[in-house]
Amino acid sequence: MRDISGERVQQAVASCAALLRTVADRDWTAVRAGRVEWDCHATAFHIAEDLIAYAANLAGRAQDDYVPFEITLDDGTDNHGLIQVIETTGALFTATIRTTPPEVRAFHPYPFRSANREGFAAMGIAEVLLHTHDIAEGFGVAYEPPAELPEFVLTRIFPHVQPGPDHWRTLLWATGRGDLPGRAPVTEWRWRNNLVIPADRLTLQGVTPAAAADLSAGGDGGFTWIVGGPYEGTREAAGMVLKAREAGVHRPEFGLFVLVRKEDGLAVGGMGFHGTPDEDGRAEVGYDLVEGARGRGYASEALSALSEWAVARDDVQLLCATVKADNLPSQGVAARAGYVRAVHEEQDMDETLQLYIRSGAGPTRPTEHAQG
Repeated sequence: MRDISGERVQQAVASCAALLRTVADRDWTAVRAGRVEWDCHATAFHIAEDLIAYAANLAGRAQDDYVPFEITLDDGTDNHGLIQVIETTGALFTATIRTTPPEVRAFHPYPFRSANREGFAAMGIAEVLLHTHDIAEGFGVAYEPPAELPEFVLTRIFPHVQPGPDHWRTLLWATGRGDLPGRAPVTEWRWRNNLVIPADRLTLQGVTPAAAADLSAGGDGGFTWIVGGPYEGTREAAGMVLKAREAGVHRPEFGLFVLVRKEDGLAVGGMGFHGTPDEDGRAEVGYDLVEGARGRGYASEALSALSEWAVARDDVQLLCATVKADNLPSQGVAARAGYVRAVHEEQDMDETLQLYIRSGAGPTRPTEHAQG
């Protein structure tokens, strides 16, 4: 999957500038920008502030907070000058994205305190599109960006949002700026960058809907894989992500993760959940490794990290993994990650073992529910 983040940012900024030039002769300080609290001038300046702040955090590899600086306009800057500032900060942001390696993550507070270049691009595009919409609404003029731009945003930082009739109206609804038939109005919202869970030699990188679609279709999902990857189980799990999103039940923290080696940035396998925890707090995990990465402890290391993250949550009480009885290596992976056997049934070649760990309590005796 080719990275198109820089192209999409550039496209979004051009779309914004084109709209703003149609109202450049109006008084931007006298008109409120749609449903936000700012006037149109302050909203346009905010677009530039966002673009340069995102560029700074990504370029500076900020890890704990925003880089502490502000931009200001020269006295007497007119609307045309402010549009030029938006275009310039957009160009700097685009250049930063295009020159940032894919494994780099920098600070952003929502929701997991970091984002990669694709996440920053999606956030920047969202700010540009939504605030251009606000300004257009304030002036009573029509604005609709190219459909691929809201699609880019939705499939990167709104993975929890069920697809709607079209990308733009779905994004407006998801950010409290519009209505969708059959859906309640949105009054509070946050976008969601992908979760990354660190392990010793690996990182578990949450798969976005965009990456899942590419993996499911036979692509690489934007990852560089060792020879032979990705394995078929990872592609099937990517398809599960897409089905859950289409149904409106996808929670990205209980989706698919790709296992990436820290030493060289290569993906070696997939791991994740078969869905969200049930009403009893039980969730099932699954995993696979590319054949060339097996026998090195990667799967056990990743499963330990994922399990520790999960059982620390209030909504997870029990983690289960189902493994065929003749798959001794996979059983070993689960055992080394702290799972113990709950069920052992003779079923010929379909014989399975169900393994479990209980949140905050360590292994416990199996229950009737755990045997289901």
